[in-house]
Amino acid sequence: MKKQLKVGVGLYIFNDKNQVLLGLKKNNSGNDIWSLPGASTEDGESNEQAACRSIKEEAGLKISPQDVTFRGVSSNFKERGNHNVTMHLSCRRFSGTPQVMEPKKYACWKWFDVEHLPENLTSANKNFLKYSK
Repeated sequence: MKKQLKVGVGLYIFNDKNQVLLGLKKNNSGNDIWSLPGASTEDGESNEQAACRSIKEEAGLKISPQDVTFRGVSSNFKERGNHNVTMHLSCRRFSGTPQVMEPKKYACWKWFDVEHLPENLTSANKNFLKYSK
């Protein structure tokens, strides 16, 4: 079986109250989980371009690549030998109001104070927010 490396982006969007935007991601098992907007990078696409594309597709917000800042990287080995690398990016300038653009994927979008994050937030996102202040 061929091993595969996947590079993705997770976008931490902050509003003027320093709250982070999270989407309630639907799960087939009924255990929905809060998550950042994000996506795998496409061929020829920069991390910043992937972030701009994913936030528009998922939440209807517009951001500019020059407003996206690199915050860190995480690495995760999956079953079957796959290796996922996530580029953690942040942005504080955006236009629009978050809305569900992919109703099969997300139930809603909500702003959270970084000191009061939901319990059912992915552990990778929770840890990154905790240690990257």
